Amino acid sequence: MILGSIRRAERRRLPISRTRNGIGSRENERDDRADEFEAASPSEIRRAIRGGIWSGITAGLATGFAQANLVVLPRSDAFDFLLFCVRNPQACPLIDVTDPGSPVPTLAAPEADLRTDLPRYRVYERGVLVEEPASIAHRWRDDMVAFLLGCSFTFERALIDAGIRMRHIEQNVNVSMYRTNRTCRAAGKFFGPLVVSMRPVRADLVKRAIAITSAFPGSHGTPVWTGDPAELGITDLAEPDWGDAVLPESDEIPVFWACGVTPQAVAIQSRPELMITHAPGHMFVTDIPAAGARA
Repeated sequence: MILGSIRRAERRRLPISRTRNGIGSRENERDDRADEFEAASPSEIRRAIRGGIWSGITAGLATGFAQANLVVLPRSDAFDFLLFCVRNPQACPLIDVTDPGSPVPTLAAPEADLRTDLPRYRVYERGVLVEEPASIAHRWRDDMVAFLLGCSFTFERALIDAGIRMRHIEQNVNVSMYRTNRTCRAAGKFFGPLVVSMRPVRADLVKRAIAITSAFPGSHGTPVWTGDPAELGITDLAEPDWGDAVLPESDEIPVFWACGVTPQAVAIQSRPELMITHAPGHMFVTDIPAAGARA
């Protein structure tokens, strides 16, 4: 039923747009199809993605299940990146790591294939974004190691249930993401800035938002900052580095969480031979209950 209605809706795709850090993307492709997927199982969503039925951002999908960022590297760089995650757990909370050559995340979704089950990917060669494919099967090698990192989309349902608006979901756009002036702890060849996602929160609900998200350390957890974005080196909220601008209203305060796009900023700066990631906002939907992402 869900997949049939999604197939019919697939003909209503939104036009391609461009962003400051993208080749070309459907950043705003989150229409009424997302509502139909709120109750869909993770496997249904992954099947729709694999079949080309769904190619948009995943905010608001599969409510009740954890979503994840993706990083894929050659085995020769995998230990350095694993150490980078250990040293920067708020930006890169590890959910799963695959065996070299295997695209199967056995802990997060043992029937999934990370080469095909994300809506869109990004391919970086020596720090340069060269491709945004819908599949990375043609890029996969026997030495590839994939990392799944917790995503803040996971805790959004808990915020909504507590009466806190997620206005990027209301506006059918991607969350706002910004490069900051904070530096991650380096590990081997990997170094670079912290990236944050921003959600406007009504001033009287900020403490509630902090309390709720602090219970999700596996999905970035407690905000890294609330209030004046200049503290993070962000000069203009209307110009996000990734995603779409969702500006605070008069009664709202910007709240910033560490973001799993951090490895992409790190790739641009540290320039590994090859890094494959998710396209911002186009996450991997796991089989892990969102409640399980609290630990």
